[in-house]
Amino acid sequence: MDFKGVLVKIFTRNREVVLCAAGTAVALLGLGLVYKYNVRRPEKKFTRVGVVTQLLLHPMKSGKAVLVETAECLRMGLKYGELRDRHWLVITEDGHMVTGRQQPRLVLVSLSCEGGQLCLNGPQMEELRVPLQQSNNAVVDCRVFSIDVQGRDCGDDVSNWLTRYLESDKTVRLVHYEPHLKAQRPSEKEPLFPKDEKVAYPDAAPIMLMSEASVRDLNTRLNKDVSVFQFRPSIVVNDCEAFTEDTWDHIEIGQVELKRVVGCGRCLFTTVDPETGIITSRLHTGTPGEHKEQHHVHPSMTKQTRTF
Repeated sequence: MDFKGVLVKIFTRNREVVLCAAGTAVALLGLGLVYKYNVRRPEKKFTRVGVVTQLLLHPMKSGKAVLVETAECLRMGLKYGELRDRHWLVITEDGHMVTGRQQPRLVLVSLSCEGGQLCLNGPQMEELRVPLQQSNNAVVDCRVFSIDVQGRDCGDDVSNWLTRYLESDKTVRLVHYEPHLKAQRPSEKEPLFPKDEKVAYPDAAPIMLMSEASVRDLNTRLNKDVSVFQFRPSIVVNDCEAFTEDTWDHIEIGQVELKRVVGCGRCLFTTVDPETGIITSRLHTGTPGEHKEQHHVHPSMTKQTRTF
């Protein structure tokens, strides 16, 4: 079968995508899923449970989200053109990651690819364009939390631009993950992930799904509303009850099948306003000690892809 022939476009601006699911479970804030597509999988009975309303890519870890109409579902996450989800990472010179937890204004930096160029934009900064492919640049050893990973350095111009933007007293650099470089193994942090799975720079896995209803429910118990963008999901769904996504052990979107793996406790990053880059100390709820979670994912697919 022709590779492109297996791509099925199921998400467009003018058509909602029906989400179907099977299984039961509990109520949390989000859902972690695993892509698992088997050509000869047994027939399953699915029930319509919701509608996909948004697809989001975050090309640079902690950077600005890119809202897309359609995306390829690959083993290491969503892809749109040259953009791959969380395939660029800001690091210190000694290789430690820099995220919105330390530099909340990173959420205002947009990274795009156009005409073979990498484009960076940020408030009060001139756009920077550099070649997307810089094969002569060094491969850098870096770390995402406690996991070793590698990336191709994006050059001094990018480093200078980011360092100026963050007004940092220490130099920061940007690296790009390439397929032949060392990746993270989610199973090193969470044994529920298959040992052969790998990701670039996500915290644990490449896909996260959550519902708008869950965020609306959460906002009834907050002093200040938050948006779905603060939780940085890949797939946003609606037309379902709050937290019901956690009952979806298996879901299917068009011809893409996903399986839930594990939950992920939310961190300080959820308190960063994606519109202002300002961080608050915490999300204040009406119930002391109440904590909601969202879930991480891993995709375990064949080499075929599907288009959302």
